Amino acid sequence: MGAVATTFIAGVEAIKLGLGKPIGSLTQLGTIRLGKRTEGRTPKIKDFVPLTPLECLSFGTWDIYEDNAYEAAVAAKVLDQALLEQLKEPLSAIQPMKAVFDQNYVRRINGPHVKKAANKFELAEAVMSDIQEFQRKNGCSRMVMIWCGSTEVFHKPAAVHQTLRAFEEGLKKNDPDIAPSQIYAYAALKLRVPFANGAPNLTTDVPALLDLARENAVPICGKDFKTGQTYMKTLLAPGLKARLLGLRGWFSTNILGNRDGEVLEDPGSFRSKEETKLSVLNQILQPDLYPDLYKDFYHAVRINYYPPRGDAKEGWDNIDIFGWLGYPMQIKIDFLCRDSILAAPLVLDLVLFLDLAQRAGMKGIQEWLSFYFKAPMTAPGLYPEHDIFIQLMKLKNTLRWMQGEDLITHLGLEYYD
Repeated sequence: MGAVATTFIAGVEAIKLGLGKPIGSLTQLGTIRLGKRTEGRTPKIKDFVPLTPLECLSFGTWDIYEDNAYEAAVAAKVLDQALLEQLKEPLSAIQPMKAVFDQNYVRRINGPHVKKAANKFELAEAVMSDIQEFQRKNGCSRMVMIWCGSTEVFHKPAAVHQTLRAFEEGLKKNDPDIAPSQIYAYAALKLRVPFANGAPNLTTDVPALLDLARENAVPICGKDFKTGQTYMKTLLAPGLKARLLGLRGWFSTNILGNRDGEVLEDPGSFRSKEETKLSVLNQILQPDLYPDLYKDFYHAVRINYYPPRGDAKEGWDNIDIFGWLGYPMQIKIDFLCRDSILAAPLVLDLVLFLDLAQRAGMKGIQEWLSFYFKAPMTAPGLYPEHDIFIQLMKLKNTLRWMQGEDLITHLGLEYYD
């Protein structure tokens, strides 16, 4: 229950009380065009599809620290103290459950509020008990789990991840290749709870858990919230490609001082983050198709922990491009953002859309939610779509499809017949 989770929870509680607006949330403020431009049908998304109202949301969390949501939000130093004081009662009532934690996967932090069990299977059973007790206590008819926790160290799928049977045997044998996030995901999927992965962790991106999601008809999505610097890349890179401007190099560096920054000081956790950050440009620019423009461009990403900044992340980008006849140009970006302020509306949208997907009978990977992630999950063998504008079109067309409306292609020839 760190900065992202508490900013999300406190934000929803503030919106319920009329103390703020859900800026950045597609589900709350976004609209969707229906039919032809001449029809003038553009309802809000929340009025078009049956999304759960914010008033019906209850929050349950796990954390390695015992602080309640109010105390954790104060410690995160994202939201103003004056606002938090007005939310103290509902936030103080949210007490985290003991977490599943393994120092081998997150090396830079530790805490006392952790579960103890004979093996990882028993830990998964304990998480399932937590979920069932939370549902009973709060009278919830449906649930969604979203990982807002720390970035785990990089690891690749192993033998234990190849089948559900092998995975469950691995849980019982304490297989070291099963990460804490995978224990949570397994528990959620066994109980048919939709799961979203907001970190670059491997988590559900393995055959065993993909099979479980399909078998139990559970929607899943991930991975790694697209908020700061990578969000900027998915905005700008499609523009360079659309105008066929070349790229020689893109150097990115970040400073941030929250718990995420501290965790990413560990090389293993940073590698997980680096993998998702580096993949974006290659997929958008497609150097194999455009060798004159993008072959062998240099791309580097750096992240530095700088405590004075707290949650106020700063990302610098130096971009060397070239145009007509190969003449060089440069673009400089200095994005002074607030990491959790950008992430919180994404969490809200994912929770509501995953719940909608399950009610619509959708299961397995929800590629239409790629809009929210740095490294979108896709069907095996299918490359991910990173262009944010294509992602948004895909998301809205999925909503149109759900409601039996015509899909929008933007062809528009009928206006000129």
